Amino acid sequence: MKRKWKIVLGILLLFIAAGGVFASLRFSQRELVSVQTGKVMRTDLVSQVVASGEIKPRNYINLGANAQGQILDLVVKEGDRVHKGQVVARIEAVQANADVLAQRAGVATAEADSAASEAGMRVQDDTIRAQQASIEKVKFELDRAKLNLDRAAQLWEQKLIAKQEYDQRKSDYDSQAASVRAEEARLAQMQAQRAQYAAQLSSSQRRIAQAQANLTRFTDILAKHDIVAPIDGVVTNLPVRQGETVVPGIQNSAASTVLTIADMSLITAELKVDETDIVNLSLGQIADITIDAIPNRTFKGKVTEIGNTALSRSTGQAASQSATSSNEAKDFKVVVALEDPPDDIRPGLSCSAKIVTATRKDVLTIPIQALTVRQKGDLEELDTKQKAARNEKGPMDVAAERARREEVQGVFVINGDKAEFHKVETGITGATDIEVTSGLGPNDEIVIGGYRAIRTMRNGAHVKVDNRAPLDDSKS
Repeated sequence: MKRKWKIVLGILLLFIAAGGVFASLRFSQRELVSVQTGKVMRTDLVSQVVASGEIKPRNYINLGANAQGQILDLVVKEGDRVHKGQVVARIEAVQANADVLAQRAGVATAEADSAASEAGMRVQDDTIRAQQASIEKVKFELDRAKLNLDRAAQLWEQKLIAKQEYDQRKSDYDSQAASVRAEEARLAQMQAQRAQYAAQLSSSQRRIAQAQANLTRFTDILAKHDIVAPIDGVVTNLPVRQGETVVPGIQNSAASTVLTIADMSLITAELKVDETDIVNLSLGQIADITIDAIPNRTFKGKVTEIGNTALSRSTGQAASQSATSSNEAKDFKVVVALEDPPDDIRPGLSCSAKIVTATRKDVLTIPIQALTVRQKGDLEELDTKQKAARNEKGPMDVAAERARREEVQGVFVINGDKAEFHKVETGITGATDIEVTSGLGPNDEIVIGGYRAIRTMRNGAHVKVDNRAPLDDSKS
């Protein structure tokens, strides 16, 4: 029995020793972090902004009705090409046409009255000139009668003529003076009549101007019954049919839309770009456009317009006009002009774009997921006195605490069996990689996964490199 107990005790001691060794190994590896690593590489990097939108012509116009009535004639159909000034539709215009004819008759009447007044003025001018000539003749006769009277007066004083002859000379002079006054009075009357004709002519001319203004007005009203293309383009929308009645717009109601003309000479992609990406865009940047309806083809374009007003995603309105909370994510409108659009392209087609914002040649790059952020205080190694001072209760050093909480961007670099945090400066961002401008060198081995390890790992942590594991952290 004594031998049996010795064997049992030996086996028990063996198990205890094995358990102690296993526990020691587990304890030594309890802070060992399993990570995936990669190398800092030199590559070419392209930064892009990805956005979606729709195809639109650079210039398109919705033609509405400017007059009320029935559509008598639709000259075009959807898809037709039209030219500037071409009549594309006609609205019935019986009353407007009658108004124009009436005004034309009014203009003709006013012009006839004006012509009559002008002719009367010309006749009166001729009469006045004749009367002025007659006055000159009578005045000449008056001067001669005056000479005869003066001579007769001298002879009478010298008693060389009879008193009867002197009286005859004086009577002739007085008669001639009376004739002059009569002719001048007749001239004044003629001039008054001319002034009357001039007033009638001026009134007739004003009536002509008024009638012509009314004719212009009614002609314009009549012209609005013809819908005319304001630009060269293609009819992209024709929502009405011949025989339908259309109405013009009023204060609170839009006019009936007759058709839409699009200038297809310049096709654009109107995109909605996220507010976080808009700061990286500038005019003239190159874009690759893909259209859902035209698969397996990519079209080149350039940025021609960048919106300055944010648009709310829920309403599509300017953020300043939207009642939605300002915390909602916003987009900006960006227009890209296609360089060589296909002939079968149509407005409204959905599209997506990749806009190249920057390129770098032969630069240091790392995977984006390798970047992480730590507070400065978490990276500092504190000695016993510093730790004790921090644990003491007393007034807090606000500046020091703010400095400790300052965030630092960096990556974990493998040094032996440890991961050391290195601060890095970054440049442009590509699809999966980001440029490193300082803090790392070529071929440095850095931690690139998993995500949970990078997020929680401390500076100087012991690590185990396991690059066989996938980068997906769904199981980590």
